[in-house]
Amino acid sequence: MGVIGRPDLADAPELANNAGRVKHVVMLDDAISQWTGQHPLDEVLVRLNEGQIPAGKIYDGADIATDPHYQARGMILDCALPDGTPIKLPGIVPKLSETPGEARSAAPALGQDTDDVLAGLGIDAAKRAAWRARGII
Repeated sequence: MGVIGRPDLADAPELANNAGRVKHVVMLDDAISQWTGQHPLDEVLVRLNEGQIPAGKIYDGADIATDPHYQARGMILDCALPDGTPIKLPGIVPKLSETPGEARSAAPALGQDTDDVLAGLGIDAAKRAAWRARGII
């Protein structure tokens, strides 16, 4: 608690164990929130790191998409939709050496594979045409 300028909390006997910290979690959250709210995120992370307190930024989707480490690990893939529109997709997890997996394409357009799927299920072209005429597919 010294990192956040609250040595009084670091020395408080009621916070000396986890049960006490759980009992006073609202007070602790308030103290930490007050401190973090007064400083930019980068400064908070530097100061916590200097105090040997494990901490890190919680990423949102935009952070993940632009993070160099995620990109270097192949976790953000550049693909294209069926109409050619570029799209970024998540990479394959986990990264396995023997069977790494791959994303071959973006998802098909709605209905793009309907004929192939139904034909694979034994539905002939005439029946599919009748279903189309009735608005079933």
